[in-house]
Amino acid sequence: MAVTTALEWLGSCSGCEIAILNIGEDLLPLITETLDIVHAPLLMDHKYFGQCGEGVTLEIPDAVIGIVTGCVNNREHLEVLQEMRTKCKVLVALGTCATHGGIPALMNGQDQQESWEGIFTTVSTDPGAGVPDVEVPPPLDRVYACDEKVRIDMQLPGCPPNPEFIAEVIVSLAEGRDPILPSKSVCDTCLAKREGKGTVDKVKRFIENVEFEPGAPIEEMRCLLEQGYMCMGPVTAAGCAKRGVPGCISARVPCRGCFGPVRKGGNQLLDMMNGLVSNGIDYKSVVDRRSILRFTGAHGRLRPVKKRVAKEKN
Repeated sequence: MAVTTALEWLGSCSGCEIAILNIGEDLLPLITETLDIVHAPLLMDHKYFGQCGEGVTLEIPDAVIGIVTGCVNNREHLEVLQEMRTKCKVLVALGTCATHGGIPALMNGQDQQESWEGIFTTVSTDPGAGVPDVEVPPPLDRVYACDEKVRIDMQLPGCPPNPEFIAEVIVSLAEGRDPILPSKSVCDTCLAKREGKGTVDKVKRFIENVEFEPGAPIEEMRCLLEQGYMCMGPVTAAGCAKRGVPGCISARVPCRGCFGPVRKGGNQLLDMMNGLVSNGIDYKSVVDRRSILRFTGAHGRLRPVKKRVAKEKN
């Protein structure tokens, strides 16, 4: 018997939904035999307040499985997420925006009001235009991950998440078992050659190619962190590998950390600084250390920098 399922997206780019489509041929039996989709704004016309707007409260059908993508950025996101939590027995946060704030949470590193004013007040807007406050959901004080607002039963990060593991989560929930998912770091799954500590003492900016032999397999390329590049493989959860090679590394590009911390509740910034020091690299040579949290700025990790007030000379 198919399992009732509800899908929702909050503050997202729809990349996670595309990842679901990228399950490929295996998606067809999932949506026709395994799942009975009762709510999915991307797939069906199901209104929050009734088909004719006759409702007075937001309603989502009851479901066994709930899958939500995107971060919580405004009042509507929060209300939808809370309704999903109420109506779904098992709630899954899919994608790094939902699990750790993702790219939208970069805004947490700035003053929220100044950010909104900068977005809505430009040379192209009408004079006197400001942050809209009529017929649009008001923004929250910052960008939140889903588990900061409601209880989440399972998290599957990734920007985007791996289609293979999305299918595994869905099937495992339908079968009533624990999913088989990666538990190691990107570094643990990387095939690049390691020779010990690197030979550089400062972080190289990725404005020049890494050292590798064109056409040669990854196994013959030296570890990018040992080459001095800011590769976040040691502190990032695995899950992006295709044909046994992590996604960024397969393109000879340092890992950017999009799957979030490998440690539950881990801080990629702090852990990465420790990783650099252990490789003999001066962490102070990192141009913008806060950018390490580009995908994980929720949970209070990224906060506005207090502006320094210059002292007047007597």
